[in-house]
Amino acid sequence: MLTAFYGLTGALIFGAADFLGGLAAKRISAMLATAVAALTGLVVLLLAFPIVGGTWSAEAVAWGALSGVSGAIAISLLYACLAVGPMSILSPLTAVVSAVVPATVGLIGGDLLAPIGYWALGLALVAVVLVGFVPERGAVRPSLTGVLMAIGSGIMIGAFIIMIDLTPNDSGLVPLVLNRAVNGGIMLCVLGVIAFVAWNRRRSLRVAPLPRSPEATATLRAGLALAVACGVVDVVANFLLLLGIRAGELSVMSVLTAMYPAGTILLAALVLRERIAPVQWAGLALALAAAAMLSVA
Repeated sequence: MLTAFYGLTGALIFGAADFLGGLAAKRISAMLATAVAALTGLVVLLLAFPIVGGTWSAEAVAWGALSGVSGAIAISLLYACLAVGPMSILSPLTAVVSAVVPATVGLIGGDLLAPIGYWALGLALVAVVLVGFVPERGAVRPSLTGVLMAIGSGIMIGAFIIMIDLTPNDSGLVPLVLNRAVNGGIMLCVLGVIAFVAWNRRRSLRVAPLPRSPEATATLRAGLALAVACGVVDVVANFLLLLGIRAGELSVMSVLTAMYPAGTILLAALVLRERIAPVQWAGLALALAAAAMLSVA
């Protein structure tokens, strides 16, 4: 019951974080939004650490840091494949792969479920595809590059979940602290390189930077605020993921967490008045059914 609750709730909150991150990326660069969110999450985790605690160990530090690397790669590949498109195919493909990889590892590693649990996992994977499906008019077949990037992103997300599962039970928030520190550091380095290249190009062309308008300043501030909110919400989702993995089976948590697009589309419907397609409503219904089945598996 706890695992199903943590998994589905965490998925919805992950989706909310993606929604906020998407709004931030429309106002500032996706890389900057990701870096700010990661560093905000690190600050939140450091403030919460004295309360939640955790034992520092070589395993906790190593797996936490490696999960930060996999997270940075996953985000980069995800943004790249969605930019190539079509999102209607590549988004659910990423989510399914991110569920299948850790679920397979968990089942091979000895996760034991009642017969209804295995049916529920299959139903949940179908729900992941339907929830993540975004109907597009005139959508074309994805390119091989887009498919490979989507699969790569899903594998890296799955690797992140597996690495968090491998951390010691007494490590508390230590893995998440290392995850955010490494993730934020990588993104800042990338931003630094991009900024240096842009500055060097302007200098070689002797082009003076344009003064920022009040509208641009307001957009920047709004984007940063949304990125900060994304970082806070994302930490909550990661904490629920950690609790779910500690309380139950990796296979169950990985599949339920992959339903994160549900949170995004629900918020988009409530805030942006975007229409939820019938196929997505069907996916949401299946997701709830699968969660209910897993709670008694």
